[in-house]
Amino acid sequence: MSSSLILYKRVTTTVAKAKALRKYIEPLLTKSKDDTTHSRRMVFAALQDKESIKELFGNISGRIANRPGGYTRILKLSDTRLGDNAEMCIIELVDFNETLMDAKTAAAEKATATTRRSRSRGGKKTAGDDATSATEVTGEAVAPAAVVEQSAPADTATETVKDGESREEAKADEAGA
Repeated sequence: MSSSLILYKRVTTTVAKAKALRKYIEPLLTKSKDDTTHSRRMVFAALQDKESIKELFGNISGRIANRPGGYTRILKLSDTRLGDNAEMCIIELVDFNETLMDAKTAAAEKATATTRRSRSRGGKKTAGDDATSATEVTGEAVAPAAVVEQSAPADTATETVKDGESREEAKADEAGA
């Protein structure tokens, strides 16, 4: 299972197996930080898989070089296994979750792109200034004031005027009808 975690960066398993795997794989990942013959032999003695050793010392060790520990993450799933009702989870390498890394970089770019505006010169804030400053600081959208349409007054003619007919003639037709 540790070779599969190294090769695929994410494995779905039970919670108990994931916790046992974490205790087994974390020291191997720490040993892979320094690429010496001794550390390669120690990790190979535990894994017994050349492909996972190449991946571990090639890709993974470069990404975890600055991390002091905690190389794996266990995410518990809401569903259980059908056969024995065991709790399921995903164990993954922390630095290889692309969706989380993309979200972090997008949040960092957004944080650097927005600036806080200072209050304009003048006295104290009024009630109207509180609403605008809240939208600037929190970035929440505030709905504009609703537009209320009024119906036409009762004395206004609502029928259309026919071609060549004046309003007075239309009113006379209505009164005569």
